[in-house]
Parts: sequence; C-alpha cells; structure tokens
Amino acid sequence: MTVLDDRIEMADSSGELTLDTMFEWMETMPVPEGYKVEIVGGNIFMAPQRDTHWDIIADIYDQLRAKYPRKRVKSDVRVDYPGHLNGFASDITVMAEGSAKNDKGLWRYQDVEFVAEVISRKTSANDYGPKKDAYAAASVPVYLIVDPYTGRWHLHTKPRDGEYRGELSLDFGDEIDLTGTVVGLVLETGEFPRD
Repeated sequence: MTVLDDRIEMADSSGELTLDTMFEWMETMPVPEGYKVEIVGGNIFMAPQRDTHWDIIADIYDQLRAKYPRKRVKSDVRVDYPGHLNGFASDITVMAEGSAKNDKGLWRYQDVEFVAEVISRKTSANDYGPKKDAYAAASVPVYLIVDPYTGRWHLHTKPRDGEYRGELSLDFGDEIDLTGTVVGLVLETGEFPRD
C-alpha cells in the first residue's frame, strides 16, 4: 500500500473527505510538468497546458493588467467554490480591491470579480457545466469562457439564484465589452489563436 492509498483509506474511514485532504494527495502525486490540476465536484482533473491555451491566457492577463495591479490578477491559483468539493485553479481570476486570504491562506470566492477559462478538449465539459454552475452560485459577476476549438467566446454575467441571467457568445475578433460590468474595460480577441 502506498502513502497515497493509506491517506485515501484514512479519509474514507473517517467519512470526512475534504478539499484540503485531496490537495494534499495531489502534492504527493507525480503530476507531469505543464499540467494543470484541479478538483471539480470531488473529481481530480489534469489537463496539459498547450501553447494555444497559454497564449490566450497571457493575452487576457496582459489586457487586464492595463487596469488591475498584478496582485489582483491570478492564474492557476486555488480558490474553493460552493458545491461538493470544488477547488478550482482558474486560468485567470481577478480579485476585488482589498481582498484578503482566509485563515487557511486561500483566496475567498466571495472576493472574485472575474474568471476566465480557456477550453481544453478533455475538461471542456467542466467549464461549460459544473464550473459555470459553481461560479454562478458564488455570484462571480463575470465569467468568460474562451474556446479555441470553435473560435468563439462565451460571456456570462448577472448571476442570480445560482445561474447566470446574462449570456453572450461571439467570435474571435469580436470585442468583449465589459464596460457595463465590474471589470469596466474592453478585451480584444483578434489575436486569440485557434486550435
């Protein structure tokens, strides 16, 4: 029995599986370099970071930095969201001004103003489904999905009662006008690469 098996057995016997326990397990796992790991609904997902994926993240990050200080813009940083065992490492997260970490040293979902996820083929169902639901339940004001396979972006705003009431989908090349949101700027998509 490995150390990981022992930890799983201990968590199962106590009946108290937590995100902290699962993230501790992941720290002992041999995760290949260049892979992103997160927990969605109690399931561990690993996805490779492709050039296209990273180029879009970097483009969005650079555009957000025109308005936000570096310390408010995060990438691949764990935030625990409402729902069953949801510990996401979103591609881009913008924290509200004055945000502070909780007593576990983690950023609080209540302070998230913007999230962007760039689709990876093997985990796309998470971004369009359970992660979107968790962001809406957390009242994240702006959730952006960027899909390099279809060359489209999907903007979700106005969270209420656990769902997004405002939705807009357009093509790469069309501006993402966030001036009417807490983000307050326009993102250009003309240089987003496609897969």
